[in-house]
Amino acid sequence: MVRSISSRRPATLASLAAELGVSRTTVSNAYNRPDQLSPELRQRVLEAARRVGYPGPDPVARSLRTRKAGALGLLLTENLSYAFRDPAAVSFLEGLALSCEAAGQGLLLVPANPEREDLAAVHRAGVDGFVVYSVPDDDPHLAAVLERPVPTVVCDQPSLPGVDTVGIDDGSAMTGMAEHLIGLGHRRVGVVCMRLGRDRNDAVASLDRQRSAHFHVQRARLVALAAAFEAVGVQWAQVPVVERFDHSVESGASATARILDLDPEITAVVCTSDILALGALEEARRRGLRVPQDLTVTGFDGIAEAERVGLTTVVQPVRDKGAEAGRLLREQPDHGRPRKIVLPTSLRTGGTAAPPRNSQERWFGP
Repeated sequence: MVRSISSRRPATLASLAAELGVSRTTVSNAYNRPDQLSPELRQRVLEAARRVGYPGPDPVARSLRTRKAGALGLLLTENLSYAFRDPAAVSFLEGLALSCEAAGQGLLLVPANPEREDLAAVHRAGVDGFVVYSVPDDDPHLAAVLERPVPTVVCDQPSLPGVDTVGIDDGSAMTGMAEHLIGLGHRRVGVVCMRLGRDRNDAVASLDRQRSAHFHVQRARLVALAAAFEAVGVQWAQVPVVERFDHSVESGASATARILDLDPEITAVVCTSDILALGALEEARRRGLRVPQDLTVTGFDGIAEAERVGLTTVVQPVRDKGAEAGRLLREQPDHGRPRKIVLPTSLRTGGTAAPPRNSQERWFGP
């Protein structure tokens, strides 16, 4: 009786080598080291493999043997969709992916829901190293990454002793924005910021919460704003700083609404991201406020949509961050000392910032 196809024993590397009359190393090289074979021989091996149904070397067995997974892991403490929805995250991911392509490596996304611990996702990730993208210093997923015996690079936050980092000088960048607004004459301002901790706090952030934030990028930006405005006589404790857990246009709009309800005489809303600033612009339009005549709005990041609408913002090289993080993982130093890369930023003055309205001017609010 002829054995059915479904019952035929699967081809193995050894059986394929025997059929071709070559060594098992030759078959392995056809997949893993093609430069070791002539194009003709490699083609003969691959054609025979297709004919007998040999799927190629087992990647799990190969990784166990070589102790290399052939991929980098990106720890993103957000839902997976965030990596493809948030413009800054997309740009960062592009830079990291380009770095992986140059090295012939894969990229494994390791998302971790910010409101639910899933340390198993970190523990089971088969990667040769991790890039940690903007997480709080008390995040348990970060702790799980650092327990793994693989190199790690942190992008943006947190800053950790003994760990390579890539980022910008957030304090200096935000100081430049504050000085620009102060130079225009703004003293009555409100701030919309991204989340300051792992707990959901969609409310006004107290001074203590601002200064003890576990997201040190947000902390640095708020501290810089406070220092600059206090230097010209503004009492920062009286400045409404509204925090939003979700990073979205809708969050920026609702936070801006809260600020304007608290103090209708505010002349500028400073946002710690462009996404939040786009929401601030929407809320201004909803209220019939002219930007920048009635209300100045600023952002931070320099995403494409911000440029399209002419937002005054801090531009940072997000894609370069991803590329540099990948490079640091590839080029592990012999000395073991942590490396820190600080990339430049620039202030882009758009059409959403202007001197504050005079008190005699008509207020176009509702």
